[in-house]
Amino acid sequence: MNEFPWLTTLWVLPLVGAGLVMVMPSAQRMLARSLGLVISIATLAIGIVVAVRFEPGGGRYQFVESHEWIPAFGAGYTLGVDGIALVLVVLTAALVPLLILAGWRDEREVGSGRRVAHIYVALTLVVEAMVLISFTSLDILLFYVFFEVMLIPMYFLIGGFGPRGDDLAHRQQRSRAAVKFLLYNLFGGLIMLAAVIGLYVVTARDHVGGNGGTFDFRAVVQAANSGQLGAAPAVLNALFLGFMFAFAVKAPLWPLHTWLPDAAVSATPASAVLMMAIVDKVGTFGMLRYCLQLFPSATSTYAPLISVLAVIGIVYGALLAIGQTDVMRLIAYTSISHFGFIILGIFAMTNQGGAGATLYMVNHGISTAALFLIAGFLVSRRGTRMIADFGGVQKVAPVLAGTFLIAGLATLSLPGLAPFISEFLVLVGTFTRYPVAAIVATSALVLAALYVLWMYQRMMTGPVKAGNERLSDLVPRELVVVVPLLAALLFLGAYPKPVLDLINPAVASTLTTIGQHDPGPTVRPEAATPSGGAHK
Repeated sequence: MNEFPWLTTLWVLPLVGAGLVMVMPSAQRMLARSLGLVISIATLAIGIVVAVRFEPGGGRYQFVESHEWIPAFGAGYTLGVDGIALVLVVLTAALVPLLILAGWRDEREVGSGRRVAHIYVALTLVVEAMVLISFTSLDILLFYVFFEVMLIPMYFLIGGFGPRGDDLAHRQQRSRAAVKFLLYNLFGGLIMLAAVIGLYVVTARDHVGGNGGTFDFRAVVQAANSGQLGAAPAVLNALFLGFMFAFAVKAPLWPLHTWLPDAAVSATPASAVLMMAIVDKVGTFGMLRYCLQLFPSATSTYAPLISVLAVIGIVYGALLAIGQTDVMRLIAYTSISHFGFIILGIFAMTNQGGAGATLYMVNHGISTAALFLIAGFLVSRRGTRMIADFGGVQKVAPVLAGTFLIAGLATLSLPGLAPFISEFLVLVGTFTRYPVAAIVATSALVLAALYVLWMYQRMMTGPVKAGNERLSDLVPRELVVVVPLLAALLFLGAYPKPVLDLINPAVASTLTTIGQHDPGPTVRPEAATPSGGAHK
């Protein structure tokens, strides 16, 4: 056990920070935002310390903390990180300060009221804390609790703080989107709760972790892969589907995706990025950690079906993005397509597919944050989300248009930018297992180029449309938000090795644990020699 509880500090700090923000005087809006920013930067500093001290070859889970929580149920407060969790922890800690800064002076984006800034910043920090403990939890019940709790602050961020327009219609739209988000995810969580209870009963019957049952993730994984779990295959399949359903709603996977576009356009741009780039990653992380490792046999059974759903989501999201007239809704549909790629890589169950899927989680978070925030800056200036209302923006705001183009090119996975590497790995890793799925998924590359470049052409090029003449360019505060995101896209596009060095050992360990190996090349016997005969 480590002497200093780094992982506990990592998630408790933003939680305590949220409380400090809320007790500040209501008139101190600027100070509340400043404190929230300082707390988020301090959290990032701890995340960096953990990343620097992490040893890629030093064991599967590091910085492990373990304490009793509910001994009667075999549940413990157990935290630890592997390379997969670590990169998502750093992504979360790095994005939150930028999101707080993105809405720094945009009162129109956070409603009205004396304590609105306090509540908004506090809710953002609470979501960060819930996500961080979800990524670091090594206890199944502990993970489930925070997997569900994070829905509450996210619900208030969507329903209580929307973009411009505080009339009755906008408030009703936000309320409907927030309720839809909450109901979808709560229903998925209830299904998962049944599966969590069922898994506990199975461990108790088979004396995993002692005489009683256990929620210790590592103990259950060891039992599942050693054959100690004696439950019938049908029972394990049902438990797998319970976990998978909840993760598929949160990720989201087609056809459980319909809550995402409404929630994304109803929230502020910063809250939408918090949801799509951070919160939703808990779903794909759960698939990779819990579904694969707790239920290896069921994963193999359902992987082909899930891969088909992922491919449908890839193409479906891209096609619907092409047809959107609302720029924010268009970007939301691109995320559905990207999540399809992530899930496809996970269930290819190959080293390249798994590494590509994990790297895709990171790169999608960065590229979506860049594109959505820049679009949000533009929408806040113009007062409309309709693509048709823009035109000629690059003539009056060239820096805004240029950064929008770079973020858009990253979204379509242009070589040289970070998402290309991850998408390439996913497709290569999938092709060795499911060649047809990989070929169909490749069609999304063309569709992505179509919706991104067409969007840019309509919004940024051509004559300046009426109403756009006085659009201002990015101000220094906005550049402080955008430049690090674009720099990360360029750096990881040219040199992804530092991140992959963390990811690859964890992915390899996961596949070894569940007994999966990369498919080998197949060679027809008659093709072994030029004459079709055997070597002598």
